[in-house]
Amino acid sequence: MSDSARVMWMRGGTSKGGYFLAGDLPADTAARDSFLLRIMGSPDPRQIDGMGGADPLASKVAIVKKSARPGADVDYLFLQVFVDQAIVTDAQNCGNILAGVGPFAIERGLVEAQDGETRVAIYMENTGQTAIATVQTPGGIVRYDGSAKIDGVPGTAAPVPLEFRDTAGSSCGALLPTGNVFDDVDGVRVTLIDNGMPCVVIKAQDVGISGYEDRETLDQDAALKARIEKIRLAVGERMNLGDVKEKSVPKMMLVAPPRDGGAITVRSFIPHRAHASIGVLGAVSVATACLLPGSPAADLAAVPDGERKVISVEHPSGETTCVMEVDEEGSVISAAMLRTARKLMDGEIFG
Repeated sequence: MSDSARVMWMRGGTSKGGYFLAGDLPADTAARDSFLLRIMGSPDPRQIDGMGGADPLASKVAIVKKSARPGADVDYLFLQVFVDQAIVTDAQNCGNILAGVGPFAIERGLVEAQDGETRVAIYMENTGQTAIATVQTPGGIVRYDGSAKIDGVPGTAAPVPLEFRDTAGSSCGALLPTGNVFDDVDGVRVTLIDNGMPCVVIKAQDVGISGYEDRETLDQDAALKARIEKIRLAVGERMNLGDVKEKSVPKMMLVAPPRDGGAITVRSFIPHRAHASIGVLGAVSVATACLLPGSPAADLAAVPDGERKVISVEHPSGETTCVMEVDEEGSVISAAMLRTARKLMDGEIFG
């Protein structure tokens, strides 16, 4: 068992966590997970004895290595370290932490920086898909400061555009794992969808809320959380995810009509706490649901015309924009997102 490891702590999008080279962690999965729980300070709701931020958004890990796969520069494994349970899971991907993988890979010498900007092809081990991150590298040096702003993060930083392709069914085997645009679950019409992140899309009004509540109000609503958890547990098998009681997927997406000029409003649960904003791939899945006639999201969404659809997903911290390319049949063929990242610390961490 490793007592310490080299790590870079980074903010990726609206999340934060530790970025490790694969070779710097124990090869044995049980030993690795035990070490990660210790460094985060889990299980403990305060994570006081570790680096975790007492929030699922700040208790995350990226493990990166040089890729031997054609068309990929690096392989990236995302791990969610639970805050108050002794669980480390690879059952989901994370598009926010993904935003830091390109800069980290360049900083660690896995990818040679170009002058100006460097494209990094990242194979996402959790889902078997590849994303392209474009990193600002003037003079061959990663640049973190810049003028790009994303909601949920104060200030500005260098842009890190992410392009996703072939994400449909990444965890569930199909975009719509039941084959239906909508299903009835516990008397509620839902869309079970996976375009990079398994999600259950529900009209907020159908579970007794407006969809415009703040995060604190939602987190204190025990009746609401029990209602959506009942639905979540009921759909695990239908989504080919098995028993999801101790899994971090599917995410629960409660949607409402836009009210700030966007396409749709979302309140996201990840899955037991309300998200401060929305995950990158969760936003992609919701934006895709907006394009499926008959889905709860499509019923409420304001979707632009044309093959290139800019879907602004409103959330508690502002909005996240998804640029969706669709083919002549209306199927999504790619999605692009703007994220930012910042290096916070580079050093050694002790378990």
